[in-house]
Amino acid sequence: MPSRALLDRLAAADLVVAFTGAGISAESGIPTFRDKEAGLWSKFDPNLLATPQAFLASPQFVWSWYQSRRKLMLAAEPNPGHRALADLQALLPAVSVITQNIDSLHHRAGSREVIELHGNMLRNICQLCRKLHSDPALLTVVQVPRCACGGLIRPDVVWFGEMLPQDAFDLAESRAAHAAVFLSIGTSANVYPAAGLPEVAKAAGAYLVEINPEPTPHTPLAHESHRGLAGKFLPKLVAALRHQLDTRAPLVK
Repeated sequence: MPSRALLDRLAAADLVVAFTGAGISAESGIPTFRDKEAGLWSKFDPNLLATPQAFLASPQFVWSWYQSRRKLMLAAEPNPGHRALADLQALLPAVSVITQNIDSLHHRAGSREVIELHGNMLRNICQLCRKLHSDPALLTVVQVPRCACGGLIRPDVVWFGEMLPQDAFDLAESRAAHAAVFLSIGTSANVYPAAGLPEVAKAAGAYLVEINPEPTPHTPLAHESHRGLAGKFLPKLVAALRHQLDTRAPLVK
C-alpha cells in the first residue's frame, strides 16, 4: 500500500514526474526487450533488426518485422497503470510522464504531457531526409515505402547506436530536475542516458519512489521501493490520494 509519506508529498507537490519503462506496457501484453523468457531480443538479434545499418542492408525484412510489432501494439489497450497516471494528472497541479516506451499507450490512456525518449512506433520518418510521415495508412503497408526525396521510410524510433531526440531529452531532464516526487515505474534502470533521470531527480531533492517487480540498480537510491506491478499499485495510490485530498488531511511538506 502507498505510504503516508508518499501521499503527503504527492498532495503537496508542484510537479510530479512518472518515468515509465517496458514493464508497464508488458501488463498490456507487449513483450519487453530483456525478459529472459518472452523478451524480444531473446528470439531476435537486435543487430539484424534495430540498427540503421540493418535497415539499409535489408529494408523489407526490418520493415516487415516492425509492421508485425505495430499490429500487436495497435491491438493492445492501456492497462490500469496507464489509466491511473492519467487520473493522477486530474488530481495534481502538474504531472509529467516521461516514457521509454514507443506504443502510445500513455496518450491513449489520456495523459496530457507525455515525453517520448525513444520515439513512437505509430509514426514514421525518412531515413534520408528525416521528414516525418504520420499517415496512418503506412502502419499497414506491406512493402517498405519511400519518401518523395527517394529515401526509405522507417519507424520513428530510436535504434541501437542512435542518439535520443535532443529536445525530448532536454525537456525530460528539466522535468526531473524540478520534480518534487519522481516515480520510477516498470523500468530496469539499465539503459542510459534515460536511466540517469531518477539520479538527476534525487540529486535535485525529489522524493524518489520505485515501483517494479524486481530490484534495480536504483533500488538503493529510492526513498521507497514497492515490489509489484504498476497496474495494481498505481490505482491504489490514486485512490488513496483522492481520499486524502477529499478529506483535507493535514499535509507534511
